[in-house]
Amino acid sequence: MTDLTQATPPEMPGEPIVIGERRGMFGATAGQDTSGYGGLVVPIEFPGASARPYGGWFDAFIDTLAAGLEAEGTAYGDAVQMVVVDRGEITVHVAREHLSVVARVLRDEPALRFEICTGVSGVHYPGLSGQELHAIYHFLSITNGSKRIRVEVGCPDADPHIPSIVETYPANTWHERETWDMFGIIFDGHPALTRILMPDDWPGHPQRKDYPLGGIPVEYKGATVPPADERRAFN
Repeated sequence: MTDLTQATPPEMPGEPIVIGERRGMFGATAGQDTSGYGGLVVPIEFPGASARPYGGWFDAFIDTLAAGLEAEGTAYGDAVQMVVVDRGEITVHVAREHLSVVARVLRDEPALRFEICTGVSGVHYPGLSGQELHAIYHFLSITNGSKRIRVEVGCPDADPHIPSIVETYPANTWHERETWDMFGIIFDGHPALTRILMPDDWPGHPQRKDYPLGGIPVEYKGATVPPADERRAFN
């Protein structure tokens, strides 16, 4: 298993973490690559954990986040697994069991006040044992100078559960539904976790890397759309 929180030695902060390799243009493994780049081999890398000082406003942000978590009775070291500063952007890797409290602190702490979660998207890393599925959140603070941060949460394919943050950021309901639809991440506590792009009975989750690349039946053939008064309701 590649452990993102331990893979970079402290004396080499920011050193890329190689989690695997991609072959061909699109990473196809069963002969579907028709790009002409079948012999291409590219390492799959994550930026490693960064060391302080992070620079800019990032240090003050992390200190305020830590203080806010402590005030909520959550140890910063338990909630935050790793901080990555790369290309002028900061990503906070958060343990999934502490995501809810991190979201509340980001929203409610006056010195943070990230009023907006602009969405969550999914990523599938089949070779990252124990953390195959990741949810990536983007937060924006208009109050405090349009600052932006990223929060990343991982979960295993065998237990694809992450707490919903819809209670804190209600507009995230659409994005969590889409991430469930496309990647199969189950957002516990979501008020109506149903498909949003694909039909309700669609098999699988199309943006996962183990989903077939072509060669599948046209599954819309013969489909019908029920009348509006017979469609599913959420109340």
